[in-house]
Amino acid sequence: MTSEAALLSEVIGLVYDAALDPSLWPRALEQACLFVGGSSGALFWHDAATEQTAVLHLFNEAPDFTKLYLEKYLPLNPCFPAATFCEAGLVYASTDFVPFEEMAETRFYEEWMKPQGMIDALGANLEKGATNSSIVSVRLHEKDGLVSPGARHRFALIVPHFQRAVSIGRLFDQNKAAQAVLTQTLDSVTAAVFLVGPNGRLVFTNAPGRMVLDEAALVTERNGLLFAAAPEAQRALRDALVAAENGNVPADSAGPIPLATSQGRWFANVLPLTSGDRQRTGALHSAVAAVFVRKTSPASPPPLEALAKLYKLTASEIRVLDAVMKVSGVKALAVALGLTQATVKTHLHNVFRKTGTARQSELVKLIAGFEPPARP
Repeated sequence: MTSEAALLSEVIGLVYDAALDPSLWPRALEQACLFVGGSSGALFWHDAATEQTAVLHLFNEAPDFTKLYLEKYLPLNPCFPAATFCEAGLVYASTDFVPFEEMAETRFYEEWMKPQGMIDALGANLEKGATNSSIVSVRLHEKDGLVSPGARHRFALIVPHFQRAVSIGRLFDQNKAAQAVLTQTLDSVTAAVFLVGPNGRLVFTNAPGRMVLDEAALVTERNGLLFAAAPEAQRALRDALVAAENGNVPADSAGPIPLATSQGRWFANVLPLTSGDRQRTGALHSAVAAVFVRKTSPASPPPLEALAKLYKLTASEIRVLDAVMKVSGVKALAVALGLTQATVKTHLHNVFRKTGTARQSELVKLIAGFEPPARP
């Protein structure tokens, strides 16, 4: 029997290789499901403001059900928009938002989940914008049972690697192997990117990276070598680069490495470019590792997300509040959300109580006029 550590290593390696060869994503999702204990998986993008979803990659989901989801059932998914409000990297289960007993009463479950044998799902936002996010999901079917602490823990182990891989996938395009094209691609990325050769030698820096080097608050260049400004960060960076160069580092590499600064919370991630499809990418610049430097502070949340957090609304209450901006009346809300009128009334009364309002028109005014408090 394959050990859990071996399965984890295989998943991580496949995830990073899939970042450079998108045809490997279904296989990476399959291994993720095998490791976590699920039956199907997906990488997708969702925009809460426009209620649009783009499915990027799937494993073990029938095309007909994917088509149905996009054309009919997306607006009925009880987990949205609440799921898009979660911070990037935070692991959640469908039943964290909506208890299974409540989920089973929805049209979404009866008409889309149940025919597939699906009962629960694990998910995480890989990247989070003001209203949209990219998401990885492992779906659990009846034979898998509801999400267990063990499944949640295993999923949490692989989420950071999906986060890095999704970002890396936009940096390197294996269909455009010319160095000039790669340089142009890297210059269009907002993160500071440094490709590093043996002994920490800088072989490529993108435009944001050059700005970071000029400021010298996070990382610096000394005699053609990359250094972290803070001594502790430099020790961690040096160790990660040495391990990458020697090829004795697992696919997850070291990191994130905190970069001490007065400019906010910044981190560096080191990705070895010495195995799999990543090796071909590194060869373009004679690089042994890629170093990504990013700031973690999120943008101010939109009104619906800010209100949800301020008034501690549940996922179901968030859906009702969101729907109030689009339709009026309990009957119309029930149709739009795929719920019974009695269920809508319950959630609506809870929203009234929590927000100190009494009518739907007051909720509309509350959302329209709400401004999130300024960050300190």
